[in-house]
Amino acid sequence: MNISLNWLKDYLKINRNTEEICKILTSIGLEVGGYEEFEAIKGGLKGLVVGHVLTCEAHPDSDHLHVTTVDHGHGEPEQIVCGAPNVAAGQKVVVATVGTTLYKDDEEFVIKKSKIRGISSNGMICAEDEIGVGTDHAGIMVLPEDTPVGIPAADYFNIYRDTTIEIDITPNRIDGASHLGVARDLAAYLQQTEEIRYTLPSVDAFKADRTDSSISIRLERPEACRRYAGICIEGVTVKPSPEWLQNRMKAIGLHPINNIVDVTNYILFGLGQPLHSFDKAKIKGDEVIVKSVAKGTKFITLDGVERELHEDDLMICNREEPMCIAGVFGGLESGISESTTGVFLESACFDPVFVRKTARRHGLNTDASFRYERGTDPNIVIYALKLAALLIKEVAGGEITSEIIDIYPEPVKDFEVSIKYAHVDRLIGKKIEHEKIKKILRALEIKIVKEEEEGVLLNVPPYRVDVRREADVIEDILRIYGFNNVEVPAKVNSTLSYSEKPDDFRLKNLISDLLAANGFNEVMNNSLTKASYFEETETYQPEHTVMLYNPLSSDLNAMRQTLLFGGLENISYNINRKNNNLKLFEFGKSYTFHKKEGIDNPLKQYKEEDLLALFITGNKNNLNWNAKETKTDFFYLKGYCEMILNRLGIHPDHLKTEETDKDIFKEGLIYKMGDKPIVSMGILSKLPLKKTDVNQEVYYAEFSWENILKALKNHKITFVPMPKFPSVKRDLALLLDKQVSFKEVKELALRTEKSLLKSVTLFDVYEGEKLGNGKKSYAVSFTLLDEEKTLTDKQIDKIMNKLIGAYKHQFNAEIR
Repeated sequence: MNISLNWLKDYLKINRNTEEICKILTSIGLEVGGYEEFEAIKGGLKGLVVGHVLTCEAHPDSDHLHVTTVDHGHGEPEQIVCGAPNVAAGQKVVVATVGTTLYKDDEEFVIKKSKIRGISSNGMICAEDEIGVGTDHAGIMVLPEDTPVGIPAADYFNIYRDTTIEIDITPNRIDGASHLGVARDLAAYLQQTEEIRYTLPSVDAFKADRTDSSISIRLERPEACRRYAGICIEGVTVKPSPEWLQNRMKAIGLHPINNIVDVTNYILFGLGQPLHSFDKAKIKGDEVIVKSVAKGTKFITLDGVERELHEDDLMICNREEPMCIAGVFGGLESGISESTTGVFLESACFDPVFVRKTARRHGLNTDASFRYERGTDPNIVIYALKLAALLIKEVAGGEITSEIIDIYPEPVKDFEVSIKYAHVDRLIGKKIEHEKIKKILRALEIKIVKEEEEGVLLNVPPYRVDVRREADVIEDILRIYGFNNVEVPAKVNSTLSYSEKPDDFRLKNLISDLLAANGFNEVMNNSLTKASYFEETETYQPEHTVMLYNPLSSDLNAMRQTLLFGGLENISYNINRKNNNLKLFEFGKSYTFHKKEGIDNPLKQYKEEDLLALFITGNKNNLNWNAKETKTDFFYLKGYCEMILNRLGIHPDHLKTEETDKDIFKEGLIYKMGDKPIVSMGILSKLPLKKTDVNQEVYYAEFSWENILKALKNHKITFVPMPKFPSVKRDLALLLDKQVSFKEVKELALRTEKSLLKSVTLFDVYEGEKLGNGKKSYAVSFTLLDEEKTLTDKQIDKIMNKLIGAYKHQFNAEIR
């Protein structure tokens, strides 16, 4: 959200520089994303000065150009060629000096020294539209004779300047989504050290000019509309807003529309209260009805789109038809137009759940729905209506022709919360004086209802929708007191166990550095994803998906069961931008639901798990003069997986290896420690690739970080001396049936010779017609070592013969 500093100062007379204000706002929970200077005219008329035309003569080679001499108050007069028909000696004019940049719409051009039909021209005498102060282009702008020469045009025209502060509003701080909300929070902080108060514009002048309007209001869905108020204003003239109001809109990035609509936006961004204006003449039957309509009813919104309404959509209707989707979007037929002379102005407080569901159903996200979905202040409804009515009279004329009609079936009460001083000290980690706590609470407009020695009973105003519990109040106290004012104790007392366990944070950084050093890029994806990703898969079943009750959209309607689809979305995005060779990794959490009957705690049905995911696709290396492109393969991925395990101190040889049966893989392996999976890896099948529109092979590995940490907790590192005697290597070429895997070959060797055989590696695989159908050849290397003496040829031959015999007997192998 953008905040205008000038607008903010209308509510709070603050004498601090912009950087200091931004630091304070960030410290109290309204994080500033940045700020920039705003000027009502693009470029701020920099380089433009007032000049005096000393001479003006006809151009010798043109029948419409003039050669002038202009004194611009800085140095010698300049010669400028001008094509305006009204240029004459003695005039005071606006001059763009050499080097000045002029703007028109999205285009810009720089004034340079030039020759126009052979005559030098060092600048430009400007028309209104060329500098953005008007629309006239019939001739140059002629200023009054007494205008001082040389003064900047920005000073002469008094260009409106402002500073726009961008605030990143978190979902719980909707109270800060307005200039009033920011001023209120800023005042609460500053009141701790100085006497300062925010003020609201007075509405004492509000009164009905007459009461002959016939509009009435009927509320049929009080559960969806907590409060609904309206007023009639007639005799208005719809036209562009005055300059001050347009500048307010432009400063926060809004495009001014007309004086009526701009006033409602001014109230929305000023006070945080959405308003809606109807053309009074289009309210059929002179009655406004807040209700729902039949499912399937057609309704055309302001954007010209025809929408089918749901039976739970709250609508603002007249006696014959809907006029507006309540709290979300207006209708095309009932809106303000140039011919409007009468306005019905609505100010309401709608139920957040109704607005949120309606906005999601129709895929709409407006400034009004953003606020209503998170909760607005029912107590500001009437004040906002009065202020808007007074402003409309000011900028559009007319008369207020009705009293305020206010329907408020069940007034919203303050939230009652009690806090204990001991709990404040415990959660904050510092003892704060009780009077200091009470001062902060009063500054936050939280009423102290009852005081006791142990704590206080409070009434929290309804606009603070996020403050319902003791912990919420304590958080508010802390942010105003200042996080930086809580010292870190030199000694921390803890009842936690000090038994040694892996440092999760350190290990993640360790592996992140390792992967980054090997060419991987880290990605971080949203934990929310599409539920449709988990359809038609056995690995991730739909019934195990954690669904959201009120999703932001159909693309973010579930919690992810895996990191797979987020990474594939990253890959798809890159491939579509011609970046096909990728190595990515992500640390993140997965979420699953497993329904269990008869349990006392429903939370036990949910599981959250830490994962590490690797993605490799494309080529290992790019084409170069000394190397050909090499495609990624499964063993390239497997090498990185084993590198990670080795770096963590888990040797892959100590893990159980199985072929994975997950349908997300075309083929792959799973490493286990006991019955706990450590990592699954393989080539992804078409199923997940199709869901994310990826059309090239992707190699994927998923580590169970939780199981890794458990394995490391029980993992003991032992040190042994370097062997004193040399190891011996012997190779065998085994002709085997195709279905025999290297895993079986390796396991048989290690079972056959348990003491002296240290490792078994595969260094070549061959298949061909010469071997016969269904046959393949493995070239296997065996490393032998006796740590107490040097092996003799006789011992080595005996071991190798024993291995050959085992292979012949077990696999019917032939030695090549």
